[in-house]
Amino acid sequence: MNDKPDLFSPFELSGIPLRNRIAHLSMTTLRAAQGKTTANQIQYYANRAQGGAGLIVTEPFTLSPLQDVPHKTRAWNDDDLDGLKRFAAAVEKYDTRLLAQIQDPGRARHHTGKHLAAMAPSAIPDDMSWSMPSEISASTIQQLVDDFSKSALRLKQCGFSGVELSCGHGHLFHQFLSPRSNHREDDYGGSWDNRIRFVQEIVQAIRQTCGERFIVGLKLPGDDGYKDSVGVIEAAIIAKKLTASQQVSYVLFAQGTHGQTLDMHVPDRYGTRMPYRSLQATLRQQLPSVVMMSAGRITDPAEAQTLLDHNEADLIGLGRALIADPAWPIKYATGRTHDIRYCVSCNTCWDTIITHRLPLACVNNPRVAWADEVDWWPTQKVKKQKRIVVVGAGFAGMEAAWVAAARGHDVTVLSKGSEPGGKARLRAYLDGGEEVSSVFDYQTTAAQRAGVKFVGGITAQLSDVIALKPDAVVLATGSEMVHPDWLPKAIVDQAVVPDLRAAMQSLQDMSQHQSGTAVIYDMDHSEATYASAQRLKKLFDRVVIVTPRHTIADDMAVVTRQGVLRRLSIADIEMITLSQPIWNDAFENGQLQIQQIYNHKISTIDDVVFLAYSTPRRRCDQLKQPLEQMGIAVFAIGDCLSPRDMISATSDGHAIGMKL
Repeated sequence: MNDKPDLFSPFELSGIPLRNRIAHLSMTTLRAAQGKTTANQIQYYANRAQGGAGLIVTEPFTLSPLQDVPHKTRAWNDDDLDGLKRFAAAVEKYDTRLLAQIQDPGRARHHTGKHLAAMAPSAIPDDMSWSMPSEISASTIQQLVDDFSKSALRLKQCGFSGVELSCGHGHLFHQFLSPRSNHREDDYGGSWDNRIRFVQEIVQAIRQTCGERFIVGLKLPGDDGYKDSVGVIEAAIIAKKLTASQQVSYVLFAQGTHGQTLDMHVPDRYGTRMPYRSLQATLRQQLPSVVMMSAGRITDPAEAQTLLDHNEADLIGLGRALIADPAWPIKYATGRTHDIRYCVSCNTCWDTIITHRLPLACVNNPRVAWADEVDWWPTQKVKKQKRIVVVGAGFAGMEAAWVAAARGHDVTVLSKGSEPGGKARLRAYLDGGEEVSSVFDYQTTAAQRAGVKFVGGITAQLSDVIALKPDAVVLATGSEMVHPDWLPKAIVDQAVVPDLRAAMQSLQDMSQHQSGTAVIYDMDHSEATYASAQRLKKLFDRVVIVTPRHTIADDMAVVTRQGVLRRLSIADIEMITLSQPIWNDAFENGQLQIQQIYNHKISTIDDVVFLAYSTPRRRCDQLKQPLEQMGIAVFAIGDCLSPRDMISATSDGHAIGMKL
């Protein structure tokens, strides 16, 4: 009897063996430079191969001079053959197959501004940026087909095992497939046979150039969310036609497109687990003889195994899960799922590369693309052990504590809460917060392994810290919301109107629905604020968000913002923008007056029974100066250093744990 799980059974694509069924999906790393690969980019992919993935699909490469973009790896000429060879060798040496992704955005754009040089099948504006493309000519199509096939051969000669065509997400190939965006009247538009022709010609040209022993995968639209575009019925038609020649090695299906459904293609933690599963199972029945790869928020090994057990997939595609932990496969294979740093499905990685244009990063993995990233645990101990006191047991404090202890320090954590997690425990209670607990769950396990001493239920005073005779103190005491200027000081002192954190904490045990209106004054624009609004909607008749900005969720990445707006709209949560409350005696009668900040018109929200504010946060660093005056080294991290986000908390904590 084979005691290895099916996830690790071998497979074969186009005559090329795979050591297991785990595939790394394409994720942009922004680690290439001036069109060439870099050591750090190669390291990222080599780490995922070392961690156990049997197949890796790279971020999109440029395979034609018509696509040349500095931050994408160039494969259309011989300028960096040595780099491409090093890339392939670094991955394939782990018996992992490396595929380069072929993709072109066409008219699609999810950055601010218009796509000025966009090409598309038809001169129809992009559904998201409203960029107006020029219609791509038939001769340009043929040039792209020729360029792609020649570049694929170049990649093969450099050691790559194949390519994947990204035909979903509203990019160029998807635009040809969709009747919504393809209004052509030539051989590339109209009928299904015509609309698939561009992709079909690329597949045929690559297969003819590179031979049978070369993997050619297709990522296809499964449901892009538009009624006049590609749904499951259309997806089955497209897939059947494109796989009929048996030249395609595998298919996988994506959801969403560039428009109001972009958030569907990176499903977050608010929806069901494995949200693509039903669609993929339906398409699997339509394509019984076609190799299918799964996709869509698969985070746990048990989920992956379930798909194989039910014959819903042949290969398991993991994206964000392998960013969070490249050793996800080997940890599962060796019975160490408790050691996995799980993906939180927060899409901070997407925000990093798209909004901030920075290299790929992760909330739960501060060592992305580091040379020692895979299954990391400190091996180099400190030369001199120090007594370290960490005040605060949130993401930042716990990360600092376990890393410092694992390096050999004597570490004690003082926590206001009885358990590790800090304010993240409140977030775990709110909608979409379940996965957040996986961050402090891992940190807690690591801290126990490293010998961290934990003292809970204590609001640490100066005397408590000094009593431990620390050589250094790490302040991870977080931050607190400041009251808005429309609230009189007397009201603030009486805590009549609490901050949102305190308010939600007080409602944790409340389950019975209450009549009346709940109002949130929003100067925070964070995901937790809107999760609180969703929770309040389950408890009160009406929920209203009031903000002085022109919109809500203003600081979020577009896919996160879309998800917020979608959920709040469906829940019928009201939004009043460009406004702020006026505090007066009317509130005693349940009336809250709202004033528009430009025209000063006043409106009233009636029957208000709940009012809280979510505002910018102030550092809770009161212990810093007294400790420093006593000559003790003090390090503020996370919100105590500067109120920010989850990824800053874990990265700050990790950095100080390594520095001490």
